[in-house]
Amino acid sequence: MYAILDIETTGGKYNEEGITEIAIYKYDGHNIVDQFISLINPERDIQPFVVNLTGINSNMLRNAPKFYEVAKRIVEITDECILVAHNAQFDYRILCTEFRRLGFDYKRKSLCTVELAKDLIPGQQSYSLGKLVRSLGIPVADRHRAAGDAMATVKLFKLLLDKDISKTIVQQSIRLNPKHQLEPRHIDIIEELPSITGVYYIHKADGQIIYIGKSKNIKKRINQHFTSTNQKSKKIQAQVSAVTYEETGSELIALLKESEEIKKNKPLYNRALRRSIFTHALYSFTDDNNYINLKIDISDGRKKPITTFSNRQSGKSFITSAVNEYNLCQKLTGLYKTKSSCFNYDIKECQGACIQKEPADSYNKRVQQLITKNSYANKNMVILDKGRAVDERSVILIENGVFQGVGYFNLNYQINNIDILKSIITPMQNNRDTQHIIQSYLRKNKRVKTILFN
Repeated sequence: MYAILDIETTGGKYNEEGITEIAIYKYDGHNIVDQFISLINPERDIQPFVVNLTGINSNMLRNAPKFYEVAKRIVEITDECILVAHNAQFDYRILCTEFRRLGFDYKRKSLCTVELAKDLIPGQQSYSLGKLVRSLGIPVADRHRAAGDAMATVKLFKLLLDKDISKTIVQQSIRLNPKHQLEPRHIDIIEELPSITGVYYIHKADGQIIYIGKSKNIKKRINQHFTSTNQKSKKIQAQVSAVTYEETGSELIALLKESEEIKKNKPLYNRALRRSIFTHALYSFTDDNNYINLKIDISDGRKKPITTFSNRQSGKSFITSAVNEYNLCQKLTGLYKTKSSCFNYDIKECQGACIQKEPADSYNKRVQQLITKNSYANKNMVILDKGRAVDERSVILIENGVFQGVGYFNLNYQINNIDILKSIITPMQNNRDTQHIIQSYLRKNKRVKTILFN
C-alpha cells in the first residue's frame, strides 16, 4: 500500500518551514482507496515567492486547522504504507520535522518518483513534476497546489509501475510492508483479488516472485491455483505469502507482459526454458511459373515467416479461410496435392492459377494482400485496444516491423505526436514469441483497431 503525497510549505530557513497545505492519496497500486486534503495554518509567515507560486496566503489559512489537529489523521492514513512523493526526501523531511515539534517520532519507508523516473524513463529533458508529466502526456490540474501535484504524482507513479518490468517496486514494497510478510490463509488472498484481465505475480514472504501468469479473470485463476492438486500447485500453495497483480485491460498486453516477464524474472515455478509457444508457420516462395506459393510448415528459426501458429491444425484452418477470402488456389496454398488443376477449379471457384490459366501478376496481387494484412514486417503501426478504465485505451507500438512496447493514454488527452507516444511506451523485447502473440491476437480479434503511420 502506498501513501502518495504532496506538501506545500511556507518556505524559509532549512528545518524552519511550516506546512501550508497537504494532500495524501492512499493507493493500493491500482486504485485510490482513501484520501486526505487540507490547508494547514503554519503559525508562521509565508515567504512572498511562495505566495506567488502557490496562491496560498495568510488570509486563506487563518481559519485552517493547525498541524497538531490533523496529525492523527496523517498517521492513520499513512499507517503501514510506503510514502511516495516527487522529491520524497523533501516531503518526508517536512513531515518528520512537524511531528518532531509535537514530540512524535514519525517513521515511514519512502519511494521517490524523481529517482524512479530517472531509472525507468531515462533521457527526459527535465524531471521536475510539471515538465515531466507534460512530456509524458499526463494531464495535470492545479499545478503547485497539493491536491493537483499529488494527483499528478499518482498518475506518474502508475506509469512507473507499468514501466517497472522487473517488478522491483512491488517486490520491495512486499518486503517492507509487515502485513504482506504474514502467511495469510488462501481464502483471504482470493477475497482481495479482482475479476479483471491482467498479469498476476505469486510471491514468497520475502517478496520473491515464484510464479507469473496471465488471466482474463485473475480471481478465478488464483482460486484454481489454490484448489488444484498437482505437484506444482501444491508447492505454490505451501510457499505463497502474497499475490500482486497488474491490470492490463487488454488481453494482448497481458499475453505480451506474461511472456516477457517470465523470461526476465525466471520464477521458480514457471518453466525456465519455456518451449516455443508456436510450432508451425506460414511461408511463401515463388515457383518456376512466377506464382507466389504459400505453405504451412514446421517453424524454422532460420526463415522469416509471414505469421506463426500454435499447431499445424491452426495453420491449416487459417489457410483454408484465406483461400475463400482471397479467392486463392488450393494447389498453390498446399491444401490440394495434384499435378493438374485443383478441386476448386473443377467446380469453377478457382481462376486457374494451378494450371497457369490466370496470369501470375493477377493472382499474386491477391496473395500479396494476404501477406500484407497478416505480417507487420517493415510497417510503422500502432494497435489500439481496451484500457484499464472506460476513458482509457491501450496502445502497442510497432516501428519498421519491430515491436517496441506498450502503453496507455487517456481518451481526454488525445496523443497525435509520435514522440509523446514513444515517451509513454514501456519498452519491451521484440522476439519471435512477441511476433506470434501479436499476429495470433489480431487474427482472432478482427475488431481491434490498427493505425499505420509514416
